[in-house]
Amino acid sequence: MPAILFYVQHLLGIGHLARARAICAALAATGADVHLVTGGRPAGGGPPGGVRTIQLPPIHVADAAMTPLLGVDGTPIDDVYRGRRRDMLLAAYDSIAPDAVVFETFPFGRRALQFELLPLVERIAATRPRPLVVASVRDVLQRRRDPEREREALELARRAFDAVLVHGDRRFMSLEETFPLASELDMAVRYTGFVESSVPARPRPDNERAEIVVSGGGGAIAFPLMRAALAARPRSSHASGIRWRLLIGTNAADAELEALARAAGPGVIVERARADFPELLAQASISVSQAGYNTVLDVVRSGARPVLVPFADHGETEQRTRANRLRDLDLAIVVDVPEISGADLSAAIDAAAAKQDWGTWDFDCGGAARSAAIITEMIERDAATVRRRA
Repeated sequence: MPAILFYVQHLLGIGHLARARAICAALAATGADVHLVTGGRPAGGGPPGGVRTIQLPPIHVADAAMTPLLGVDGTPIDDVYRGRRRDMLLAAYDSIAPDAVVFETFPFGRRALQFELLPLVERIAATRPRPLVVASVRDVLQRRRDPEREREALELARRAFDAVLVHGDRRFMSLEETFPLASELDMAVRYTGFVESSVPARPRPDNERAEIVVSGGGGAIAFPLMRAALAARPRSSHASGIRWRLLIGTNAADAELEALARAAGPGVIVERARADFPELLAQASISVSQAGYNTVLDVVRSGARPVLVPFADHGETEQRTRANRLRDLDLAIVVDVPEISGADLSAAIDAAAAKQDWGTWDFDCGGAARSAAIITEMIERDAATVRRRA
């Protein structure tokens, strides 16, 4: 039975963790001994069955500037805190003695975590026999402002990694589109298909869809969207006769949720994000959301009409890139403005309600099982070679 160490760090939302959990569950289903090392704040849902979870001292960030890194008490972490995490990560690696190590996002992101990730890369390189090293990345990478950062990521990948798994469908988005140096990667680049972190619910017929669902993912960064939704409702042709439901991320502050609930009028439900989100979407006429990886998958497979408001603070490009591709494919109405207003959102909701010529989502969504198959096949096929690597 191969042992696999899967490292994931969620900082702002929980999308990275949800995708990692799904892949780890699929790996465990193959019989692998899977260890999920996570370094973010504890999130709902719990560890997948058959997967051992190792929790590092948690860190998070306040916004998309991604700095400073904050500890449990909300203050910037210091070198002692960094050292604790690094030592725990290295100790976990030594104890597990994995046949493969999977890094979620790194080295194509998570530069702020190099204080622990580079020592782990060095420890792996010194191991005899050396395990397989895999980068696990989503369909769209964040574009770097400094080309030298992309060059650094490329060189580290070429030096220390054996494969890159892209959790998307090349027909939707190729790695080259958001990582221009991808052609210089000299290792296997495999497209796994999208990784679903939840089971799609059976879509209901249009005449049974009775809600507009406004969701902000699992993070705490969607309050501008929620406030815009409350302002949009009286302007929209859907101001009455249909229930509006606002779902607030689990990491959002109670005080902000309570303020939204006080501002909401009759016919509006304000509550925390729910585990039955796919079921809510399956009975929704229109979904209003940001354009994060997991949310988009849930929405496009639900049959709800998508209105996407991509998160783009602090130069973030990932959600905007994904949303615009969906718009180009006639799969979403996109509101891409610096600051979302009630007028913008009400116009988009009405446009979604009136739109007739929607595209069809026909992209591969079997990414969890395929990721597990690729990793285990690489371990089996290359075991002798891997054990001889210097």
